[in-house]
Amino acid sequence: MSNQEPTNRDLAGGENPRKEDSSVPNLPKIIRFDSLARCGEEVWIENNGQIYRLRKTKQGKLILTK
Repeated sequence: MSNQEPTNRDLAGGENPRKEDSSVPNLPKIIRFDSLARCGEEVWIENNGQIYRLRKTKQGKLILTK
């Protein structure tokens, strides 16, 4: 990934909502961890019946565990 950020971003919190335009490439949805976790440092994610824990460390890194 380059240092240049995509201009067509869909961020949680309503910033720069993605416009549906066939001339714009389909860019990935970007969500800030703080918006995802809201009141904490972790979120629990269910995928295909499996539960995962995504947490932020004191150094600001993310760890995903099953």
